[in-house]
Amino acid sequence: MTITKADGTKENFEEYKLTDSLKRAGGSADIARNIVGHIKGDLQDGMPTSQIYERAFCLLREYSIPIAVKYSLRRALSELGPDGFPFEKYVSRIFNAWGYKTLTDQTVSGLCVSHEVDVVAWKRDKLAMAEVKFHNEFWLKSDLKVILYVKARFDDLRQSSFNYGGIAQKLDEGWIITNTKFTDQAIKYGECQNIKMMGWNYSRGNLHDVIEELHLHPFTCLISLSNVHKKDLLRKGVVLCSDILNHQGYLKEIGMNTEDIPKVIEEANIVCGS
Repeated sequence: MTITKADGTKENFEEYKLTDSLKRAGGSADIARNIVGHIKGDLQDGMPTSQIYERAFCLLREYSIPIAVKYSLRRALSELGPDGFPFEKYVSRIFNAWGYKTLTDQTVSGLCVSHEVDVVAWKRDKLAMAEVKFHNEFWLKSDLKVILYVKARFDDLRQSSFNYGGIAQKLDEGWIITNTKFTDQAIKYGECQNIKMMGWNYSRGNLHDVIEELHLHPFTCLISLSNVHKKDLLRKGVVLCSDILNHQGYLKEIGMNTEDIPKVIEEANIVCGS
């Protein structure tokens, strides 16, 4: 039995991959076994992976909302669009959680030319800059060309000094961060050149693990919000579930029905505490 991946390629259905993804989200062996059994019963040759995901997500939600949220993280990140600016804000919040102050969309001067930097993060003893690559389609990958381009920029920037937070500092860390995956060649080169990298399921900088450790769940994972409401909240600068809890008035401002607001707040509390 074959399945059709998001990029149009086909591969054999491997039930262990679905089982592993359910377990990584926190599902028990019994939950994973039951869901895989249901999926196998509905499987048709050539079925798109998106349909398999939707079916698995709906079944998982019946067992546990927090686990279903973890299972949906990858797709929720892809909804921080359509442009990359909300994801840049999301990345800046990661650095904030690490103790940095941040600015986004900065123009800084290297030795040779000026560069647009997506995120600048600093604290007293360290200065970091990040190139942020956002993809609406979660199957798209950041490839070797991207890593080569980013390294060239950081090589130029390392030869300058910057004044963030009132302290003259050299660039300590150059990051490339994506909501999807890196190609094998990009990983090989990046690791060889000691470039800081963070992406989906990347062993040395797993974005999924960072989200779980810091409880920085994107608000787009909330199933109680419609796609229209999510777009309205993005326009207000919301990126995290905790933003909704801290600014509950936004839900009224975007025209949400009064009786639906408690459902969103309840789910956001569950997610932020999961």
